[in-house]
Amino acid sequence: MKAFANLYTLLDRTTSSNVKISAMVAYFTNASPNDAAWAVYFLAGGKPRQIVTTKLLRQLVINASLLPEWLFEESYHAVGDLAETITLILPKPEVTLKDTEGLAIWIEQKLLPLRGLAPEELIPKLLNFLYQLDKESQFVCIKLITGNLRVGVSKLLVTRALGLFAGVDAKRVAQRLVGYTSITVLPNEDLYQRLIAPVTADSLDERDAGQPYPFFLAHPLQIDLEDFQIQLGEPSDWQIEWKWDGIRAQIVKRENQLWVWSRGEELVTERFPELAALSDYLPDGTVLDGEIVTYLDGKIQPFALLQQRLGRKSTNAPLLKKAPVAMIVYDLLELEGNDLRQTKQSERRVLLENLVQKCNQPQLIISETLTGESWEELAIQRTESRSLGVEGLMLKNKNANYGVGRTKDVGTWWKWKIDPYTIDAVLIYAQSGHGRRSSLYSDFTFAVWDGPIEASDRKLVPFAKAYSGLTDSEMRKVDAIVRKTTVEKFGPVRSVTPTMVFELGFEGISYSARHKSGIAVRFPRMLRWREDKPLAEADTLQSLHALLPAS
Repeated sequence: MKAFANLYTLLDRTTSSNVKISAMVAYFTNASPNDAAWAVYFLAGGKPRQIVTTKLLRQLVINASLLPEWLFEESYHAVGDLAETITLILPKPEVTLKDTEGLAIWIEQKLLPLRGLAPEELIPKLLNFLYQLDKESQFVCIKLITGNLRVGVSKLLVTRALGLFAGVDAKRVAQRLVGYTSITVLPNEDLYQRLIAPVTADSLDERDAGQPYPFFLAHPLQIDLEDFQIQLGEPSDWQIEWKWDGIRAQIVKRENQLWVWSRGEELVTERFPELAALSDYLPDGTVLDGEIVTYLDGKIQPFALLQQRLGRKSTNAPLLKKAPVAMIVYDLLELEGNDLRQTKQSERRVLLENLVQKCNQPQLIISETLTGESWEELAIQRTESRSLGVEGLMLKNKNANYGVGRTKDVGTWWKWKIDPYTIDAVLIYAQSGHGRRSSLYSDFTFAVWDGPIEASDRKLVPFAKAYSGLTDSEMRKVDAIVRKTTVEKFGPVRSVTPTMVFELGFEGISYSARHKSGIAVRFPRMLRWREDKPLAEADTLQSLHALLPAS
């Protein structure tokens, strides 16, 4: 554990990518394969199922320190980080046991077996484990237990470090890393060795048959329309498509088997039997990139219907009938076993069209392309997005290769999204944030009025939660008002006297029987603090209903 704690500390204290890569390479060089397997898992964003609840961690440190609960909570609010608070408060043991065991032993033999134990057995065991560690290692250990190990290292940086250590191209490492951090998979020496395995003449591809490619991601396009011509050139240089609102995925067909992978690196084949059925029609050695959508009566349906399929590992006949899915395909990454990612976008498109035509299956829909003589003409077409249920346009350079992640070194994809829906809402509940904002009330619940301004008995109805969009200065001001206007506390949540109005933005809106307001919104965030707007003039449920799609 000590070696990994030292790595964490070094990574946390520098902003230099080169220093971070060097530190990771040094760790991989000296660590056992099992320890390195777990280190890659955590650094790349892996989180095992919760080992110990935060409630039990609080109880552990309160029991060990003999602090009253209120003093611990005040200390937590002052420090702003649970792991750091526990580490600072936890007293030193009378006898310190020296830690000589690696990360894998700590995770597999000590921490994971704690899951599910009764509190009276768990607390003394965990306390004994923590007393074997120095303060730096205690901090990292608690971070691992709570699943909050954030250390300024992207998955891309981890792949570069592994590639440099193993002498393997980082793009190939990134491909092998897909699925490595899935919650259903625990790392081990075999998986790690597969990540860093050398590429030989008789084994050009070490990945499993069903392994997808890393997804190529688009950059947000945030320039004025009059600057498009200067910065992007002619519209004819770009492959232009609608930006569909679904689940990004890859379909992989190899060795007469088919797999469906989500962009979240989750294997979802069983959830979408309509797509699994394509195994009988796609040629072996095919990888398609696209968007899973609900497709009913020849039309693409709102995302809210697709949500009924998400979170289910299996489906039943009524749900398949109510919310059948299809895949809008917009890229071909592999054909007949040949990797096409270094082929130009325009050439991949021709091959994709031919493949979809030959396949001729209704659940495989090729993404429509748009044309325009000018960017102004395309901007007019973009205004149809709301009526079509799409988020705007995608611009893909016709000469672009298919890259890894959000990169521009092989060409560029841009997402030219429409402006979000907006509504003026009232802040009614607040909760502490996370990370550097954990000492501030920064996670808010917003409400709208249930009737017009003339109604004398109207009430505020909650409909959305948001935590992003304000500057640090604004967040501190809001935090101060929350503390001054608190009416009641419900655990970590404060009910406040309604005084503040905010303009919220969100990407989608739909009916919802699960919410008190009858409305669900997607990706809500604060656009601005409406200090100029009186409370009574905030929007109403009728305002939200007016934004609902006609369907």
